[in-house]
Amino acid sequence: MERIVETIEIAGRPEDVFSYATDFSHFPEWQTGVLSVRREDHASLGVGSRAAVTRQAGPRKLPRTEEITEFDPPRRWTVRGVGGPLTAIAKGTIEPLDDGERSRLTIALEFGAQGMGKSLLPLIRRQARRQLPRNEQRLKELLEGDA
Repeated sequence: MERIVETIEIAGRPEDVFSYATDFSHFPEWQTGVLSVRREDHASLGVGSRAAVTRQAGPRKLPRTEEITEFDPPRRWTVRGVGGPLTAIAKGTIEPLDDGERSRLTIALEFGAQGMGKSLLPLIRRQARRQLPRNEQRLKELLEGDA
């Protein structure tokens, strides 16, 4: 799978960046194209936590379940979109900077498709390449109080 990778530095502690970025309820605030999120469980976030997420891809609304498959606070996480014709995997890593007062966030996206999803894959990749830097910038603004 082809990876799309973007990195940004945020004036915030890794713990704060991790907590905000992995909380499904915040996805619509910083991820362009997220229309709605509904947690499928009420336990603490961790491996196996799931949410029903509806994303806009061009004119299409794509509902699917997103599941946390790796959760290592405050260093890394992986969220995998399951169900439907598209598979999306988002991997986040956070490196502490300046004795933990700042953070370097890297997000890598990978996409796969089957059946009719194969025709959507080029659109999804183009959209992700445009949106990922904007999403990281929006996250930075929210966490730094510039929003």
